[in-house]
Amino acid sequence: MDADATIRKLRFRASHRGTREADAMVGGFFESYHQNWTAEEFAWFEELLEQQDVDIMAWAMGTAAPPPEFQGPMMDTLKRLDFITLPPGLSKQY
Repeated sequence: MDADATIRKLRFRASHRGTREADAMVGGFFESYHQNWTAEEFAWFEELLEQQDVDIMAWAMGTAAPPPEFQGPMMDTLKRLDFITLPPGLSKQY
């Protein structure tokens, strides 16, 4: 598969998780950081996409410890949550 097709596939999978929260978290992480990832980091992310959203969100928010295979610099970056943007008008609802 060519690189562009892989990026499109990962972008879709990252931003169509099933809930707005997971879409913002996983999709936002991908959009903000994938441009500089190595092949190993892409492999890590692909494996992350296989995990349950509730687990990913708990790991990112620090309410649960990630398993050893997900610990490290990529998880540290995900935990920063500095890439999440809310759709216009959503923040006014809260």
